Amino acid sequence: MALILGIESTCDETGVALVADGRNVLANIVASQVDLHAIYRGVVPEIASRAHIENILPVLRQALDSAAVRLDAVDAIAVAHRPGLIGSLLIGVTAAKSLAWALDKPLIAIDHVHAHLYSVKLQSDVEPAMPAVGLVCSGGHTALYEMQNFNDVKLIGSTIDDAVGEAYDKVATILGLGYPGGPAIDKLAEHGDPLAVKFPRTLLNRDSLDFSFSGLKTAVLYHVRGYQGRQHRLEDLTTQQIADVAAGFQAACIDVLVAKLDRARRRMNAKSIIIGGGVSANRGLRQALASFPIPVYFPPTEYCTDNAAMTAGLADINWHQRRFSDLSLDALTSSEITRAANGSA
Repeated sequence: MALILGIESTCDETGVALVADGRNVLANIVASQVDLHAIYRGVVPEIASRAHIENILPVLRQALDSAAVRLDAVDAIAVAHRPGLIGSLLIGVTAAKSLAWALDKPLIAIDHVHAHLYSVKLQSDVEPAMPAVGLVCSGGHTALYEMQNFNDVKLIGSTIDDAVGEAYDKVATILGLGYPGGPAIDKLAEHGDPLAVKFPRTLLNRDSLDFSFSGLKTAVLYHVRGYQGRQHRLEDLTTQQIADVAAGFQAACIDVLVAKLDRARRRMNAKSIIIGGGVSANRGLRQALASFPIPVYFPPTEYCTDNAAMTAGLADINWHQRRFSDLSLDALTSSEITRAANGSA
């Protein structure tokens, strides 16, 4: 049984976790930066990277104390080194490489997005049937994957503009709901009528597995503030009308996600669906997929948003396969991953 220490710093959460045998979470400590970024209604990369510098050692100590584990007792150090904000990534990667070197422990590099899919296995005995369709939906990602196993993950569709979680944040700003937007809209939508306002469902062409949410976001803006010379104010809407907008927006997002999942599972003849990312905690999405034709797996709610437990959990597979990295490991952003995949310099 391997004991893996995982580090997460891809965006604005500083996380350290200790996971045994790929599933048993002994500690999962996350330092949130929501309060730092709320005034800007989104993550400011420079602020995020500076906060990671301040948080990484206290979070590491707290995780070790929580698990009652000595640092030299861990078998390997795992880190999410891609994709993400480059300044944020570098803090986690530097910390992981330093620990691996000082302790003479193996270093395991993990793709943050793939780790979100693995999170369904944390604190659980589930074994999703393969092949599976994976959906990672969050503030930074909306992507579909063909999964043969948790280490054989192929991208088959992604957003061409906004991620779904980003659209939630922007619509929440339009509605005056604050940041982060996802939980606020999900809660408000419970009190709204999803049929009161009909927003567009952008499915692109009939075979596409890609996503687009920018048009939906713009439709909400026009509905709330008016267009073509007709100007409205948010204050002119009643509480019920705002709830109806939230419900209509959420229904449109969920309809698109479900439609794309159905397209993908038919094309692949998939045996299960695996959902990960912050939006996987959404009440409406979970309800919509409750009667899906094949089994659908969601993470426990505490592992939906960014955390290091999913990094350490996925690393357990690499540990047993002896798939280690050396100390030249780099942090990679989404654009750098794309360039590498295309063979560009």
